Amino acid sequence: MFKIVRTKIAKRTGRWSVTRQVRRLLRQEDGAAAVEFSFVALPFLALVFAIMETAIVFFAGQTLEAAVADSARLIMTGQAQTQSLTQSTFKTQVCSKIYGLFDCAGGVYVDVQTYTSFASVNVTSPVTSGTLQTSGFGYNPGGPGDIVVVRLYYQWPVYVSLLGLSLNDLSGNKRLLVATAAFRNEPYQ
Repeated sequence: MFKIVRTKIAKRTGRWSVTRQVRRLLRQEDGAAAVEFSFVALPFLALVFAIMETAIVFFAGQTLEAAVADSARLIMTGQAQTQSLTQSTFKTQVCSKIYGLFDCAGGVYVDVQTYTSFASVNVTSPVTSGTLQTSGFGYNPGGPGDIVVVRLYYQWPVYVSLLGLSLNDLSGNKRLLVATAAFRNEPYQ
């Protein structure tokens, strides 16, 4: 008798139907997969994009390394010197090797320096306060038997950073890609 009275009171006040609906809602598992995926989706997608961007940056670095090796051969064999290539024409030769991946006209910087010995080679970073200092770049391919260092620079834009870990080392969310070739010129005529 007491149970019937309590049920009638609960029905009149509306508490019984609300608690019953809440219990029914808590028992349903129809959208559980969608809710669980929403918890996992953002970190998962961030990780996927970070992995993809890291792979693209390493691929771009390897492409730049291949371009410096091919282009430095022009100086090492004396072709650049005998054809009187200037810094801009040498840069055009470099750009012909790295088409499609880089903004070569405005983004690739070329530095060619000659040294008296391998011990005197200076390969310090030209980055000051997060910016690339191009004022010290030059083009001196040297002569037969000279020691030459060819360096290519590119400021690669970085879009994804994961948990505060980022690939950028320049201001403006950019990473400096550097490719270097050091060699002694052949005794060309």
